[in-house]
Amino acid sequence: MHLKRISFFPEKYPTREHYPFNQRIFQDASSIELSTPVTFFLGENGTGKSTLLEALAFRCSIYIWREDERIPFEVNPFRELLYRFMEVQWTNGAVPGSFFSSQWFRHFAQSVDEWASTDPEMLRYFGGKSLVSQSHGESLMSYFKNRYRIKGLYLLDEPETALSPRSQVEFVRLVKEISEQGHAQFVIASHSPIILACPGARIYDFNKSPLGEITYQETDHFRIYRDFLDNHERYFAEEQ
Repeated sequence: MHLKRISFFPEKYPTREHYPFNQRIFQDASSIELSTPVTFFLGENGTGKSTLLEALAFRCSIYIWREDERIPFEVNPFRELLYRFMEVQWTNGAVPGSFFSSQWFRHFAQSVDEWASTDPEMLRYFGGKSLVSQSHGESLMSYFKNRYRIKGLYLLDEPETALSPRSQVEFVRLVKEISEQGHAQFVIASHSPIILACPGARIYDFNKSPLGEITYQETDHFRIYRDFLDNHERYFAEEQ
């Protein structure tokens, strides 16, 4: 593991009334241990898992690609300040890395294609093909297979949103294979019961406070999908 601990300092928060500092998760948690090559953040939307992932990227000096954003009607000045009240502990010094989200990837793929128009050799780092000339799922897998061969810390925000179930299985196999080689560490926010099934991964449940670890079989995602597939008619039957 490259990164072994994330620590929080609630006593130094600038506010407890505004997001994300008003989240019980960040008020009650003192640290998160990253003792496995793959760690999952699991929780409903709005529980803070994606916010923590972005804060971790800032804290680890990992760049987040963003398109031009529209200015919201109401600006929250605290929205991106969580990283200032976190510390990270490395095992043998900081390593490079990357942040992934589907929204980010569209902008990144277009930028790579523009750069490749003047430097075609750049594409060899992404399987030798233009990312925008492939289907979305194919371009994602090309990116994953080539980028994650490099030593680093990799943060992913809901990678399943652009992957079919079959591609999700392929993604899990890839993450398992690469993480076992020892050069890459993954921290992933996900809702997917397929991706969450990655063998040997540690799962943190953001639906509970204080933040705690949960097994795959204990997740609502596993239970609901299992029950639904066992008897999906029951979910839509009229109440008797």
